[in-house]
Amino acid sequence: MQDVITAELVNWQKENKTQRLWSKDPTLWPNSDANHWMGWLAIAAENNEITSIDMLAKEIKSLGVTNIVVLGMGGSSLCPAMLAETFGKIGDYPRLHILDSTDPLQILHLEKSIDLKKSIFIVSSKSGSTLEPNIYKEYFYSRLQTVFNKKEVGDRFIAITDPGTKLEAIAKNENFKAIFYGVPSIGGRYSALSNFGMVPAGLMGINVKHFLQHAENMKQSCSANSVNDNPGVVLGVTLGVAAKLGKDKVTLIASPGIHALGAWLEQLLAESTGKNGKGVIPVDQEPLADPSVYSEDRVFVYIRLESEPDISQDKAVAALEQTGFFVVRLNIVDKMHLGAELFRWEIATAVLGSIIGIDPYNQPDVEESKILTLQMTAQYEKTGKLIEPTAFFSEDGIKLFTDEKNQQEIAKRLIGAPSISAYLKAHLSRIEKNDYANLSAFIEMTAEHTALLQESRVLIRDNKKIATCLGFGPRFLHSTGQAYKGGPNTGVFLQITGDFSEDLQVPNYKYTFGLVITAQAQADLTVLLKRSRRVLRIHVGKEVTNGLKKLRELIKNG
Repeated sequence: MQDVITAELVNWQKENKTQRLWSKDPTLWPNSDANHWMGWLAIAAENNEITSIDMLAKEIKSLGVTNIVVLGMGGSSLCPAMLAETFGKIGDYPRLHILDSTDPLQILHLEKSIDLKKSIFIVSSKSGSTLEPNIYKEYFYSRLQTVFNKKEVGDRFIAITDPGTKLEAIAKNENFKAIFYGVPSIGGRYSALSNFGMVPAGLMGINVKHFLQHAENMKQSCSANSVNDNPGVVLGVTLGVAAKLGKDKVTLIASPGIHALGAWLEQLLAESTGKNGKGVIPVDQEPLADPSVYSEDRVFVYIRLESEPDISQDKAVAALEQTGFFVVRLNIVDKMHLGAELFRWEIATAVLGSIIGIDPYNQPDVEESKILTLQMTAQYEKTGKLIEPTAFFSEDGIKLFTDEKNQQEIAKRLIGAPSISAYLKAHLSRIEKNDYANLSAFIEMTAEHTALLQESRVLIRDNKKIATCLGFGPRFLHSTGQAYKGGPNTGVFLQITGDFSEDLQVPNYKYTFGLVITAQAQADLTVLLKRSRRVLRIHVGKEVTNGLKKLRELIKNG
């Protein structure tokens, strides 16, 4: 591996590719208009909103605000979510919450955890037209009208959006407390160091100037004339070479104190590289295990927090190295140095895209799922009906769905009489060497649900010796969903849905949040099937937690 990596670094040096990247040369990527999407290269130094953010943070504290809620998806929510989980509550600043799910119980439980009278809501959407942030805003705007005078409600909202969007017009019309603007030349997943990440950061009490200074320091390092001294280029070349040699499952291992970085990296890597049948598959939060359960298609990236290392992780990573696995080590001094790490990975992802031959700035398959969802919700507005598929098998309240082609292929592998267990086992038997398994759960993201699904993915990993991924919908649709639909056809998918014990009406629309997440799951399934993916939906009914326990046992016994 080292010889190939060295040769590629020599090639980058010889052809001045680092300088071409910094000059925004679109010929580094195929069929790309990258020069229109590379404003992120300068954002750390050019961010001139620091004073405004600081002033707003002081004002909000003086009002007695205890909670700030980001209403966003994908690039608008993943960096704030990482910061909220990494830094927690800071002093007397408000606690930062994230809403990036249309599951009605997720929304209800968030609302119950905050005091509406002491909360500020950030509506965050680059395009200003993304479905989820808009209906979140409608819901909480309506709820705040029950505790404030109508004229006061707008003062409880902040907008982050690009200039000229519908959201900007709404924010002005409804007298939002503040509007912060995105940079049109920065795509959502590269926007962490822009207002989309830094406004929530500053309002929760992070020293934005200090955070961005670390990013600026990394920027200078990534401008190095010698590629060997360039931390972003070296990382990108390393991952790119590994992917071309078949090591395309980028397994992220992060110290516990910064584990939330993985979810942000998932989007950056998957949405940037997973298209045209190419790309890397990021593997986040997969529990570490004995080297014997891993296959050779892995590259492990160990992001170690030097101020809070985990000894058990150190030992596990050392065991991987000693066994001969390819391990990349990245050391972070402390949590504030995440500013530098975000920029390093943005450079690395651009380089990785160049090496494997894809445009890292578009996301065609994500857009298709969004369009399908909008079509279904619009149809419901007109007709009051949502066309749903018919299960091909049901048992004890659990239903199975897929298309005719998948159903026939699963049936060929069926052993014994048809049953949920037999069908699930037959579906998972389609996993081959160097595939990955994905569990996509369109349910509430709770600690218990996560733990149960984690147990299920580990059972699959240990049995099949393959990489596994776990995502909650609709969150992953704006993230890893691009790679699952547009990347290499090496995934075997298990989509998990359930019924709702409670539902919420979306104000000013006929549909509910439950209908929206149902449409999103159906759109996801439709596009996966259109891409000839091996996919099976298992609907666990109303008792979702019990259904997940049954699923775990079915996988265990299968």
